[in-house]
Amino acid sequence: MAVPSTALFTDQYELTMLQAALRGGTADRRSVFEVFTRRLPEGRRYGVVAGTGRVLDAVENFRFDEPQLAFLRERGIVDEATLAWLAEYRFRGDVWGYPEGEVYFPGSPILRVEGSFAECVLLETVILSILNHDSAIAAAASRMSAAAGGRGLIEMGARRTHELAAVAAARAAYVGGFDSTSDLAAGFRYGIPTVGTSAHAFILLHDTERDAFRVQVDALGRGTTLLVDTYDVTEAVRTAVEVAGPELGAVRIDSGDLLLVAHRVRQQLDELGARDTRIVVTSDLDEYAIASLAAAPVDAYGVGTQLVTGSGHPTASMVYKLVARADSADPAAPLRPVAKRSLGGKASVGGRKWAARRLDAHGVAEAEVVGTGEVPAELAGRQLLTRLVEAGKVVAREPLEAARERHIAARAGLPLSAVQLSRGEAVLPTEYVTP
Repeated sequence: MAVPSTALFTDQYELTMLQAALRGGTADRRSVFEVFTRRLPEGRRYGVVAGTGRVLDAVENFRFDEPQLAFLRERGIVDEATLAWLAEYRFRGDVWGYPEGEVYFPGSPILRVEGSFAECVLLETVILSILNHDSAIAAAASRMSAAAGGRGLIEMGARRTHELAAVAAARAAYVGGFDSTSDLAAGFRYGIPTVGTSAHAFILLHDTERDAFRVQVDALGRGTTLLVDTYDVTEAVRTAVEVAGPELGAVRIDSGDLLLVAHRVRQQLDELGARDTRIVVTSDLDEYAIASLAAAPVDAYGVGTQLVTGSGHPTASMVYKLVARADSADPAAPLRPVAKRSLGGKASVGGRKWAARRLDAHGVAEAEVVGTGEVPAELAGRQLLTRLVEAGKVVAREPLEAARERHIAARAGLPLSAVQLSRGEAVLPTEYVTP
């Protein structure tokens, strides 16, 4: 699963800009790039930072080995002087960012990359590729988690996306509040709990449903989950309890009117003495479907397609922009704010930024405050950016569980309207403070 080099996970113009900057004498100018989004997806109240740990891995592995250099040389993409520079490339700058699992809003400086123009500009594409994908998945997962109200959530979208994207999606879903995944590669790579028992094919393989249930229980134990909607749900539930007894772990329903069927199955299980047998539902669920099942006796939800596609918003629309630069490589040279001036909503705000979250008298977040210059004393203890990389060395690796717990706490600190599924604006305004 490991990728030996991430250097070519980039767009060609990063390298052609590098060549021109090297030739023009501006490649070494001290620069500050920031990742942010100008807007949240329509109707979303907050975003979720996810993929930070993968970004740190990508930055560490961003190096040009001989196969990559040979490819660039054969294609004539850059000249020999640039190839020689790339052969020695290692990121030696600093990275600051919102810690993984934190929430963000339009204009939040989610990631700040500092170093020479040359070493920072090369990282643009791979950083955006990771953060845009993972943050979109985590935001959808968070909404589903809030809608589930503490009931179990299983990520099961591996067959609905690229095989490597599936692993990243499972990781991001775990950050956003999911409890487990069906994808073994995600469990192997990131330690996420894995689950899974059987599909309809297993039932159809056998002469009768009873035969299939008996074989599964014999192989996996009475605590297994039996799929009960292949033929007739009522008959299947009866057979399942007869085969496994009241110790049956769970039944899964994958079709039909889930609200109605779940109520009927719960009543039937209770009447058969299987009061502790759980009910798991699947079948094209999203946050709205999960919310509609709040009154149903459901114990866990399995979500696939809608989760790994961001529930209709597969990207977080983040950008990576140069916001400040010096006239030289001298660390003491003053940074000049720079920004794109553009029509059509693509203008950006210049300057090296800090961010803090202001709370109201009840300790609930009331504004995302973004500024340049000195941080106001009253916000000094509420700053959001933490150092992730110092002088090229990763200094902030953490267990995935820490990001998951951070997200739960961050979401809980927002106004209650943050978890409403009705359309609305960002739950916090972004306020800009300038010297």
